[in-house]
Amino acid sequence: MNKEESDDEQQETGPVENAWSLKIPKFTPEDNPHGLLEESKFATLFPKYREQYLKECWPLVQKVLKEHYIVAELDLIEGSLIVKTTRKTWDPYIIIKARDLMKLLSRSVPFEQAVRVLDDEIGCDIIKINSFVSKKETFLKRRQRLIGPNGVTLKSIELLTECYVLVQGNTVSAVGPYKGLVQVRRIVEDTMKNIHPMYNIKTLMIKRELMKDPKLKNESWDRFLPKFKSKNVPRKQPKKKVQKKPYTPFPPAQPESKVDRELATGEYFLKDEQKKAKRHHEKEEKHAIAKKARDEKRQKDFVPPEEKTDKPTTSTSAETTVDISQLKNKMKKFSKQHKELKKKVKDVSK
Repeated sequence: MNKEESDDEQQETGPVENAWSLKIPKFTPEDNPHGLLEESKFATLFPKYREQYLKECWPLVQKVLKEHYIVAELDLIEGSLIVKTTRKTWDPYIIIKARDLMKLLSRSVPFEQAVRVLDDEIGCDIIKINSFVSKKETFLKRRQRLIGPNGVTLKSIELLTECYVLVQGNTVSAVGPYKGLVQVRRIVEDTMKNIHPMYNIKTLMIKRELMKDPKLKNESWDRFLPKFKSKNVPRKQPKKKVQKKPYTPFPPAQPESKVDRELATGEYFLKDEQKKAKRHHEKEEKHAIAKKARDEKRQKDFVPPEEKTDKPTTSTSAETTVDISQLKNKMKKFSKQHKELKKKVKDVSK
């Protein structure tokens, strides 16, 4: 039996092909019979809108943490969640798990999902996404791209990574196995760097299918995976282009002071009375110009409109071009016809 145990130990300490497939041995009270030497304590702040939900689910939180001998306190005055160890606490890492549970509850993660963090094979990751983009509009667009239409993209990420993902404000909270958390972080960071999440989702789907084929175990999968090509999208040009002035090593000329201007015009040598008289004269001139403009504006309504003059028609010019001899002949013919008609009428009446 001893030989078999030593063989197993040698196999375990050797190189491993897939580290994710290793099972973490369960930590039991027998592994730490003496407990902890010092008390550990963590406090996490929560926003005001989470107060009502935390009040409702707090008995369940205390019940779950009591199994691990962790004390949980809800301070509504300061708005904080406190967890601390007791003398009976035997797991040294459970306080870190309890702290993560408080963080998730304060970031709008539901209690049913947040409790999973207390398991050994489940972890959590809170990814800050507000530092990737400076403009608010682009930040909102990329965050919405991560969620997708009706949350379809987020759901597909959850199915592929086996993690619960929640996009809330400036952070993305993820709960699930450690391998899935690494994948979620990569997808979120790439999305905020303007790489569409569908590239990473497609990559995960292809890898899942390739893992089933033992023939491709020792081969490179690069030829099967999609490759992202960054495109230079034309940006909007500014309306007003500032033309740079030619560089000169000399500083710009100093602007003229009030004294310099007075010396140039000769006002500097005038007396105070003369200066006052000049200013008064300039004011009167300005008032006169303004008054004239006002009067012209008022008189506009009383100015009669210009009458339209009829232009001479071209009929007179046409009449001058008529031939008079032809007109006389026509009149003679007409008079002859008229006389003949009169004679006929007389004959008929007789």
